[in-house]
Amino acid sequence: MERWIIRRTANREKTSDIDNSVSETTDEIPSEKPSTSSTSNINKGQDKRKGKTPQYDQSSKHRKYQEEFIKYGFTSFTINEKQHPQCVLCSEVLAHESLKPVKMKRHLQTKHPSHADKPIEFFRRKEGELQDQKQVLTRQTTISTKAQMASYEVAYLIAQSKQPHTIGETLMKPGAVTMSRIMHGDKMARELETVPLSNDTITRRINDIANDIKCQLIDRVKGSKYALQLDESTDISNSAQLLVFIRYSFAGKLQEDMLFCTVLDGTCTGSDIFTKLDTKIREEGLSWDQCVGVCTDGAGAMLGKRKGLKARVLQVAPHINFTHCIIHREALASKALNPELSSVLQTAIKIVNYIKTRPINARLFSTLCNEMGSEHEALLFHTEVRWLSRGKVLNRLYELRDEVRLFLIESESQLADHLTDPDWLANLAYLSCIFERLNLLNLSLQGPNTNILVLSDKIDAFTRKLERWAVRVDGGSVEMFPELEEFMEENELSVDNVKVMITTHLRGLVAHFKKYFPKETAPQRYDWIRQPFTATGDHLSSDMEDELLELSSDRTLQTSFGSTTLDEFWISVANEYPVLSKAAMDVLIPFGSTYLCEKTFSALTYIKNKYRSRLWVEDDLRVAISGIKPRMELLCSKKQAQVSH
Repeated sequence: MERWIIRRTANREKTSDIDNSVSETTDEIPSEKPSTSSTSNINKGQDKRKGKTPQYDQSSKHRKYQEEFIKYGFTSFTINEKQHPQCVLCSEVLAHESLKPVKMKRHLQTKHPSHADKPIEFFRRKEGELQDQKQVLTRQTTISTKAQMASYEVAYLIAQSKQPHTIGETLMKPGAVTMSRIMHGDKMARELETVPLSNDTITRRINDIANDIKCQLIDRVKGSKYALQLDESTDISNSAQLLVFIRYSFAGKLQEDMLFCTVLDGTCTGSDIFTKLDTKIREEGLSWDQCVGVCTDGAGAMLGKRKGLKARVLQVAPHINFTHCIIHREALASKALNPELSSVLQTAIKIVNYIKTRPINARLFSTLCNEMGSEHEALLFHTEVRWLSRGKVLNRLYELRDEVRLFLIESESQLADHLTDPDWLANLAYLSCIFERLNLLNLSLQGPNTNILVLSDKIDAFTRKLERWAVRVDGGSVEMFPELEEFMEENELSVDNVKVMITTHLRGLVAHFKKYFPKETAPQRYDWIRQPFTATGDHLSSDMEDELLELSSDRTLQTSFGSTTLDEFWISVANEYPVLSKAAMDVLIPFGSTYLCEKTFSALTYIKNKYRSRLWVEDDLRVAISGIKPRMELLCSKKQAQVSH
């Protein structure tokens, strides 16, 4: 053992003597020779004595670029935190292991022999030009990415404003470039010119945005209960468009959005509508088992008991509740008129058409209204299919009755006799008042995020008011009809002249409203949903009644009940009272009207007009009306940025 220790010590001393002798002769070793472990240590010691940065990094085990390498025509290019040599003449990037003078010199002499003898200033100038090219490339890449994002945002604005796709390159882009050039100069104007806004580009962008919105919608709906609202209409190209909206629970609220809009080929029977609806629902991965209600209009193809959509849907999902649109039912009930009032309405329409259908009469009547200082200058056409048309037409005619009478007298029309008859004008005043009240009811039934309970309460309240008004008119009071009361006072007419006619009409309205809105056998059936802290649940099951008793005793929930909507409240208690919440949402989720479909058909008519009759309208329509925001960054990340050219 002692001999072994002595031998190891001697070897170490011998090795130390050799290292010292080598370090004394380091100036004679050329730097171009391949480095070994000993020469590496020698070079490091020499660099430390001369104050230079070592070529080899001991800590990271990576070679480092030195400024003197520029004489071989190479600069530094960093890849993954490693320095690589890059030729300033051909821009070629060599491997990290080539960061050696001998390899860089070999590249210069073999690939660029004509520049091998150039001075160092020449290579520095080439290095500056290369750096400028890198900056331009980086700037162009940044501009392309920003231009792509701007293109998507502009396409989103175009779709939401329901404008043609060509408006991007014909108006928006030239306008933005012109304003930028005036406000900020040519440099920023040239950058705006790189934004791609051609017709085809905007179309693709809108399609991408619509698909992203649809994907978000389907992800939200899957696995949760939903309700449908659907209607069918014909567009400018005589194509039958089936429009379907969906309501679902998301983020603690009930959300509404367009599920799809598709063309019905051929006939539009209940079987055709069901086939298209069933196919679309299955394609999106939805299930009929999760659907709790369907709301449509009263057409035979929709609510037919044998061959309608309702019959076909109930075959696959018997649990679904069908609802006839409350607004459509209100419009049907409002059409009840006795013969005397119907004659007044038809005569009023004839007077309007006599003036409006002749351009010369319309211009002369407008001039007469201006000369008399009237509030309005024209009458309104009557449209049978529009809910508010009758009320607006009659109200405008009554307000301009003096101007219309003078115009008809000058035109020598026999229709002027009606406007000089006090009884006829009294009937017109009454029709103007009652249809104005009906219009207010119709407007209160419209709007998003409505439910059957709220709409039914409004109908019930109006029916009770009609009954009360009939009693008041029997007593000789017409104060609830201000225009009629004012006219009777001005002309010193007695209420007895119109009392029978008005009471007959009001009671007829009551009968029609009760026909289209039959009262439930138990009006208090859903009081526990409206007022869970005061209503009793005697008619509920034992589990629901027990949960209702627990909920009604929770004073914390009672405090928050008044500050939220019904759907938000019942969604918030789903975890704590699941049975009660599920039963409440089965009532609140279904649509009460087809208002969203009717509103969207108006947007469809604006988007798909005679100038864009070949447009496939679903994507534009979805982006225009959807409340879901597209994920622009995600869309851009899937595309390669290209500037306009």
